[in-house]
Amino acid sequence: MFPDYDVIVVGAGHAGCEAAAAAANLGSKVLLVTMNMQTIAQMSCNPAIGGIAKGQIVREIDAMGGYTGLVTDASTIQFRMLNRSKGPAMWSPRAQNDRMLFAAKWREMLEETPNVDFYQDTVQGLIIKDNRAGGVITGLGHEIRSKTVVVTSGTFLNGIIHIGEKQFGGGRVAEKAATGITEQLVALGMESDRLKTGTPPRVDGRSLDYSKMEEQAGDEEVVGFSYKDTPRLKAAEQRSCHITYTSQKVHDLLRKGFDRSPMFQGRIEGVGPRYCPSIEDKINRFADRDRHQLFVEPEGWNTVEIYVNGFSTSLPEEVQYEALRSVPGFENCRFFRPGYAIEYDYFQPTQLKYSLETKLIENLFFAGQINGTTGYEEAACQGLMAGINAHQKSRELDPVILKRSEAYIGVLIDDLVGKGTEEPYRMFTSRAEFRTLLRQDNADIRLTPLSYQLGLAKQDRMDAVEAKKSSVTDIKNLLASYSIEPSEIEGYFNEINSASITEKQKASKILLRPNVDLVGLSAAMPRLKEALAGFHPQVLEQAEIQIKYERYIEKEQEIATRMLQMENHIIPESFNYDAMAALSNEALQKFKKIRPSTLGQASRISGVNPSDIQILMVYMGR
Repeated sequence: MFPDYDVIVVGAGHAGCEAAAAAANLGSKVLLVTMNMQTIAQMSCNPAIGGIAKGQIVREIDAMGGYTGLVTDASTIQFRMLNRSKGPAMWSPRAQNDRMLFAAKWREMLEETPNVDFYQDTVQGLIIKDNRAGGVITGLGHEIRSKTVVVTSGTFLNGIIHIGEKQFGGGRVAEKAATGITEQLVALGMESDRLKTGTPPRVDGRSLDYSKMEEQAGDEEVVGFSYKDTPRLKAAEQRSCHITYTSQKVHDLLRKGFDRSPMFQGRIEGVGPRYCPSIEDKINRFADRDRHQLFVEPEGWNTVEIYVNGFSTSLPEEVQYEALRSVPGFENCRFFRPGYAIEYDYFQPTQLKYSLETKLIENLFFAGQINGTTGYEEAACQGLMAGINAHQKSRELDPVILKRSEAYIGVLIDDLVGKGTEEPYRMFTSRAEFRTLLRQDNADIRLTPLSYQLGLAKQDRMDAVEAKKSSVTDIKNLLASYSIEPSEIEGYFNEINSASITEKQKASKILLRPNVDLVGLSAAMPRLKEALAGFHPQVLEQAEIQIKYERYIEKEQEIATRMLQMENHIIPESFNYDAMAALSNEALQKFKKIRPSTLGQASRISGVNPSDIQILMVYMGR
């Protein structure tokens, strides 16, 4: 009934979809197994993509030839570039999406991808022989063979849903949990644990009074996520979100249900996300705060369903309802469904190689929440890399590993593999020490050439990168040779309260001033505006960033180059750490458990000191 496959992907969430697309586009024969064909790429929580650091990840996925950026642009109902008031290293794109259109577009693109087969069934076990994965065993009893397996199980592994004192099995509301895989892998020696996440109530937008809320409109320019020249939402057509706030009365009403809270009564064992806590957790942890912000987010173009961002909860339904009705604008709100918490199994990611292949079982790859992460974007980028590396492994090719200085994706995977996580891992710009290099505007320049060499990014993407680099060079040369007279620029300097110049200066030097930007400068100088008229706005922005931040970029690049030397020092898999008598006990335990592949990875393990690394280098003959 089934042919043999190169790659079987278990689960069709954000990680599974990217894994299937990547492996198939590289030439592997792929089977995507999902419990429900109608929920492929479901946005299980908020209907949005991107945000702080997450937006950079999506642009990296797109630069590599993944689909998330394209799907997002095709389903965007509002776009905002966050942190515009800060430096470009902090700029982060975010889109509000049509939930149903997002999933439909993902399925459409997967069905149009050659080499992807689909099958609706549960996976209850893996075919494993001599610690090598060779396929899956489904709920209907089928044994389907493959060279590699990518497990992207999301919150479905032994998932339990909590609403007040009610609890029942499920991987998502109204969808059953998956069993069998955890038990099989633990019996083989892998370590699993529990995590928790949650979601807020969904309400009827027709029952809300938006006049009592603050409107949050989209940007005047919709930049989007994909570097491909695809249709963009027109700024004037965007749907607004709204902002409202809880109050002390709301908090008091919520506290009435704390004695029936599964979180406070110990029924939830898993640790929840630190940076996206439930409303009851926020009230408990920040008792001095008399209000918390809520974002009222539409679920799409053609639905009245509203997502209440910031009101994630697992309190009893009647408590949720009474408290939410005391929020300004929600006095007459009607529920579509209550909020809930969900507990699920994950596997400590220190058990993975950098390729996302498990160390214990060859040919088995993990991606997404099974590795302890939270968020669509974190899952999608892992899926992309797991799909690439499952393909590589099926062809007996070297794995593809992104460094911390190359991509946020590299930071995420390095953090997971080197440090592990005891709580749902979320990406932030602060986690990346090279964030000036890893900007959202240059992900194509950083990653598309590598992906093109692999055969994932196609010729049109590579041509676009070369054209962009050429145009940026032309702009930089033009600005470096363009002289500006003091009289030409005096009026502009007066407008922005900048000191005057007394002699001619090059435009590139004037651009270095902190309150000068290329748009304002060219608007004040018709000759310069005319000279730059033929260039795309994003290319002009790229040139300006490179000019303004050249010294910072060079400094980070120097540090990255020095650190790369540590990454090039390979630690043999058979290295005997017990022979290192002077090593601290903590470092010895961590080295033996994680078995770092390079000195660089060893140096970033929590609890390992510089002296431990020096000792390791001595024993390695360095």
